[in-house]
Amino acid sequence: MAPAGKVSEFYREGNDWYCCTGLPSDIIVTVEDINFHLHKFPLISKCGKIARLCEESQSTHKKTFVTKLDEFPGGPSSFLIAAKFCYGIRVEMSPRNIVMVYCAAHYLEMTNEYGEGNLVSKSESFFHKNVLRNWKDCILALQSSEPVLPWAEKLQILSKCLNALSMMVCTDPSLFGWPMMMYGSLQSPGGSILWNGINTGARIRSTESDWWFEDISYLSVGLFERLIKTMEARGIRPENLAGAIMYYARKYLPGLGRWQGGQTGSTRTFTSFSLIPTSVNQEIQKVLLESIEKLLPEKKVKSFCRFLLGLLRVGLILGVNETCTNSLERRIGMQLELATLDSLLIPSYSDSDTLYNTDCVERIVHHFMSSESTIAAFSPASLDQETSPSSAPLRKVAKLIDNYIAEVASDVNLKPRKIRSLAVALPESSRPLHDGLYRALDIYFKAHPWLSEKDKEELCNIIDYQKLSIDACAHASQNERLPLRIVLQVLFFEQIQLRTALAGCLHVLDTESAPAGPVTVPTDMAGQIVQRDGWVTVVRENQVLKVDMERMRSRVVELEQEFCKIRTEMKRVTKSHSSLSSPRLVAKKFGCRLLPRPSDAQPDTIESTEHTPRASVEQPQSSRHSRHRKSFSLF
Repeated sequence: MAPAGKVSEFYREGNDWYCCTGLPSDIIVTVEDINFHLHKFPLISKCGKIARLCEESQSTHKKTFVTKLDEFPGGPSSFLIAAKFCYGIRVEMSPRNIVMVYCAAHYLEMTNEYGEGNLVSKSESFFHKNVLRNWKDCILALQSSEPVLPWAEKLQILSKCLNALSMMVCTDPSLFGWPMMMYGSLQSPGGSILWNGINTGARIRSTESDWWFEDISYLSVGLFERLIKTMEARGIRPENLAGAIMYYARKYLPGLGRWQGGQTGSTRTFTSFSLIPTSVNQEIQKVLLESIEKLLPEKKVKSFCRFLLGLLRVGLILGVNETCTNSLERRIGMQLELATLDSLLIPSYSDSDTLYNTDCVERIVHHFMSSESTIAAFSPASLDQETSPSSAPLRKVAKLIDNYIAEVASDVNLKPRKIRSLAVALPESSRPLHDGLYRALDIYFKAHPWLSEKDKEELCNIIDYQKLSIDACAHASQNERLPLRIVLQVLFFEQIQLRTALAGCLHVLDTESAPAGPVTVPTDMAGQIVQRDGWVTVVRENQVLKVDMERMRSRVVELEQEFCKIRTEMKRVTKSHSSLSSPRLVAKKFGCRLLPRPSDAQPDTIESTEHTPRASVEQPQSSRHSRHRKSFSLF
């Protein structure tokens, strides 16, 4: 029995739906596991598919016709709406059910051929006039299309929604005034806009270009990917697309939270959204990251480079495929000059003993060296100008890698070959000064006191000691962690630098009172020189120059005295060995050349080539350190 008062209504008992018209049912339609006990006449008058099925079954002469609708779009809920429509019951269409109703109407062939104003035309009219003109409704309709994607694709519902959303993103309503046909039915939670005193029902959009990021983040990764590609085809700026992708990735990849950079701003959340994104497991995150990587545009912005490094870090944790990892490394390498040290410190998530993934960083550096901008920096025009804009990224990366090596150098499990491969990954011309490289090696030697002299010398060979600053040379000349041969080289080049600096200062003092053309003087030794009205003016005061000159003279004298003491010590040691006859040969043996002096009548001759034992040389070296220890340190 039907419940009282339920005339021409539907009610449910278990897995069965009934229509309480007072007439016995003569057709049973099964959708999935739900049975609908209905009447033929209302259905065949509106549904072409049901009419055809009933006509085909008339030969059976059964009183009740039973049929099953396989793969019905939307399931029992959408069929119930179609059945109610056939019985003349008013149905409520909304953005959440319009796609399923639209697909169900086409499945049942409820066209105008079987009655004017049938469900196909009704749903199609609602979809075009209401949904496609409203941003929020279009998002909701796109969300609800997930269960019926094949049908929505076939009926071009997806493409229409995607194109409508892309158009709304491309068009800024504030540029045109109101009302606009496309935006006229927008509902605003904060109020409506008036046009000549008429309530348009439209909401006020934010003038920011990211107002739509939050809304589209409720879409599944498949729909989001299709929407981004549609927007790209529409000509939306790559930086806006990148912002939307970054927003989406940070929402569903918790590991990226560290790289959000304190994201602030007003929250743009639709409280009417019922399809709230849920937490995703690791496998889904892996697929999500691989999909996001394919959508990323080629963009060079500091925040975007940091985002890419965050993606790479999360990708290594999730174990994404090699293609995705290589692509991320290539993208990072193309803009490595924008990276920061903290974002480049990628932990080692494998079974490796090292703390940081230096192999990954080395591959990124190789990608940087093979990028077009880096190749342009090695053009003849760029090589002639050390301050050329095209070579600036190369110098930035060299400084970054030097700092990176210094940061990872304290890892006791880091091998010398890895330090060397990182250092030589960049060309020698990328480093105007080798102070950073020297500092990194000094930290490495301090953390690895067990290194052999051979390993130390091999690492020290990557440093060009002529590119060390005076302060770095002073520090290296007293560094007990460096091999003796390296210390002698440093002392030699430090003496040359001081002599050159002293000569430069004297040249400035000689030319300060005389008119001259443009004069080139080292700026870090003589100050900034300004040419004005054909005269050369030294910006620094003469008194400061004199004080600096006196200091350099004192340092030169001090170095000469120290060098003489070393020569004396070495002569004393080598007297007991008949194989050596000259301290000049000892200096040459350690990779150092002595400056020629007027008092030297002839170059020293070599009487024997027998090597001096290492132990006998190291002893005077340590005594030199104890007698000439300086109180300052560069680092």
